[in-house]
Amino acid sequence: MLDPYLSASELREMVLRKQVRPREVAEFFLARVERLNPRLGAFMTVTADRALEDAARLERIADSDRAAMPLFGVAYSLKDLTWTKGIRTTLGSKNYENYVPRADQEYAARLAAAGGILLGKTTTPEFGGRPTTEGGLCPAAHNPWNLEFTAGGSSGGAASAVAAGLGPIAEGSDGGGSIRIPAACCGLVGIKPARGRVSNAPVMGEGWGGFATNGPLARCVRDAAMMLDVMAGAADGDPYWAPPPAAPFASAVNQRPRKLRLAAISASSLAPVDTEVLDAFETACAAFRAMGHTVEPIALDPAASLLDVARNLICAGISSIPLKDLSVVDPVVRSFWERGRALSAAEYIGTVARMHNTSREIVRALLPYDALLSPTLTRPPMRLGTMFADAAKYADDLFGWIAFTFPFNATGQPAIALPNGFTKSGLPIGLQIVGRPADESGIIAIAAAFEEARPWSNQYPPLN
Repeated sequence: MLDPYLSASELREMVLRKQVRPREVAEFFLARVERLNPRLGAFMTVTADRALEDAARLERIADSDRAAMPLFGVAYSLKDLTWTKGIRTTLGSKNYENYVPRADQEYAARLAAAGGILLGKTTTPEFGGRPTTEGGLCPAAHNPWNLEFTAGGSSGGAASAVAAGLGPIAEGSDGGGSIRIPAACCGLVGIKPARGRVSNAPVMGEGWGGFATNGPLARCVRDAAMMLDVMAGAADGDPYWAPPPAAPFASAVNQRPRKLRLAAISASSLAPVDTEVLDAFETACAAFRAMGHTVEPIALDPAASLLDVARNLICAGISSIPLKDLSVVDPVVRSFWERGRALSAAEYIGTVARMHNTSREIVRALLPYDALLSPTLTRPPMRLGTMFADAAKYADDLFGWIAFTFPFNATGQPAIALPNGFTKSGLPIGLQIVGRPADESGIIAIAAAFEEARPWSNQYPPLN
C-alpha cells in the first residue's frame, strides 16, 4: 500500500520506476478522500472519473517521454475558485452552484500537462472572501490537527487535504494571505509567488488590482518549489510578468545560502501577537543565527500603512463578481460586496496608486536585507465559527490576524510560509519569509535550509 504522506517527488519517482501504476495512485488517494473528507470538508467536488482518465492517459505515454513530465503520476487538487473546463466550479457560492467553465485556467492546464492526476476541487469560503474556510456553499474546512479548529482560508480545503494526506500537493490562491494563512494553520509550506509569476489567464487580467495570485501548498519545500516550476510563466498579453528565474525553482532547494542579512518584524499596530507565536518566532530567529546569518529586528509596520488599501481592493474585487441573488450570499461576504460597490471608480484608481506608492517605500526599506522574517499570523488557528461574529465589522477586524501577510500582496514580493512548531495544545504555528522582488529562488533556498535545521516531515496529524 502507498504511504499517504509520501512527498510528490518520492511519489513521482516510484511511478517512473513502475513500482506503482498511475491508476493505483488515483485509486489510493480517491479511497482516502472518500474515507476522510466527510470529517475534513476539504473537497467540494471529487473528480473520480477525471482522476482515472488522467491515470489511464499517463499509462499510455511512452517510457521515453515520462521523465520529461515534472509531475508524472502525482495526485493534486485545485481550489474551487480555479476555472476547470467541464468541471463544476462553484466559487463557494450558491450563485455559482452549477457553473461549469468552458476553459481551464492557464496554470490548471499546465498542471495537467505536467502529468498530474486531478483528484478534485477543494473548498473555499465564498469568492475567497474569508481567511477561514466557512460560510457560503462549501462545507467548512476542518484542521486535521484538531477538527474543531479552522484550517484557515481561503485555501483551507487545499491545506486540509494536503495536511491529511489527501494528495501531496494542492493549488491555492492568495489575495491577502490565502495560501500562507492555511499553511500556517495546518503545518504546511505555502508559496505566494511574486506578482506576475503565475498567469491569471484566461479568467482575468489581474486579480484584485494585482493583489491576488496563485501558488502551491505542500508538506515540504521541495514539493512546493517543484509545483511552482510547473505553474509559473506568463501568458501572452499578461499585464504583469516576473522575469524568468536563472534556474528551476526546485534547484534552489539544494543551495545553502552564504551568510545572509535578514530583517525581522514581530509586532504590528493592528493586533497584539500571541505569546506562543512570539516564542516560536524567537526560536526560529535563533536557528537562523545558528546557521551563521545575521537577524536584525527592524521598525517596520507595513500593515498599518496598507490597511485601507487592502480593505478597498479586496472588497472591490469581490464586488466585481456578478450576482443574480445577493440575498443568498454569506453575510460576511455580502458586507464586503456592498462595501466594494460603494467605492467610486476614482476611489478605486486612487487606491491602486496608493498601493504602488506605499509599496515602493516598503521595498526600498527592505532592500539592504536578503529577506524578511516574521510570524505568518499574529495568533494560532481559532475554533471554527468563532472568528469575528459581527459581519459588518469583519472587514475591519480580520486584518489584525493577517497583519504579516497582506502587505506583501500589495508590494508583490514573493513570500513563503513554513511550519514553525506547535502550540501547547498541538496546533501548528507558522513562520513567514519574504523575499526581494521576483526572488522566489532566494526564499526557497532559505526555507530549505530552515527545513533541514528544524525538520518537520515526520510529524503527522492525529487522523486514522
